[in-house]
Amino acid sequence: MEASQRIENALKATIFAAQAADGPPLLQQALGYAVFPGGARVRPRLTLAVATACGGGCPRLADSAAAAIELLHCASLVHDDLPCFDDASSRRGKPSVHAAYGERIAVLAGDALIVMAFDALAAGGSNAPERMPAVLRIIAAGVGAPNGIVAGQAWECEPSVDLSKYQQSKTGALFAAATMAGAAAADGNPLQWRRLGECLGEAFQVADDLCDVLARTEECGKPVGRDVALDRPSAARELGLPGAVARLKGLIEDALNAVPDCPGRDALQTLLLAESKRFLPKDMAQRAA
Repeated sequence: MEASQRIENALKATIFAAQAADGPPLLQQALGYAVFPGGARVRPRLTLAVATACGGGCPRLADSAAAAIELLHCASLVHDDLPCFDDASSRRGKPSVHAAYGERIAVLAGDALIVMAFDALAAGGSNAPERMPAVLRIIAAGVGAPNGIVAGQAWECEPSVDLSKYQQSKTGALFAAATMAGAAAADGNPLQWRRLGECLGEAFQVADDLCDVLARTEECGKPVGRDVALDRPSAARELGLPGAVARLKGLIEDALNAVPDCPGRDALQTLLLAESKRFLPKDMAQRAA
């Protein structure tokens, strides 16, 4: 079964379980709305790609880790779009959760997705109890304090922050969790895979910063120009457009070089190179130049 289908199956099983009980209808609807249809599923696909490169052992745990990563990402988007943060009216080409269901349901839906992520991970890790603690702690660290995506959001509340530090927390932390959890699920050494995730995550955020300046709303499925409007740190603002493009290219090169020796190293590098070309569409790169 292809990685994308494995991810969708794991996500559907988790959301269906939350919707099957006689719970609050609006919350149940909002949970599915926040997760489907998904975006590129970059982070969970990265988890499975690393697990495969490490030998592919314990696919059920890898699938659960990938689903947990995506549920946590979706939760962060729901909260990120709230009026108290980005006040974004759209996400993935449709109204954001708070725009569709109201702020209170959006807050609760984001909270529920976080809990569901760890529940899904626990269920999927039951057949690999010796690997479960490492995967659990890796994913938790990628989300919480002091350096996870929650910390990345919190840095936006501070008067100043180092750009790279901000981007490593806001985006790099969950990418690092994705690569490290994939390795741990397949009984690889997760620490060897941290650098790959950090480079890819920062590259993804730099590309997002560029899209915020160069793209139209319909191209990226969410409001643009928010970094300037909210006075947030941005590679495009601090480095300039050519400098941000150069930084993006350097991070992708660093990511490819960071893939450790493993059975599937060459195949993974080929996959990552192809995927990285989607970070910043060619026409936007030309606009930046």
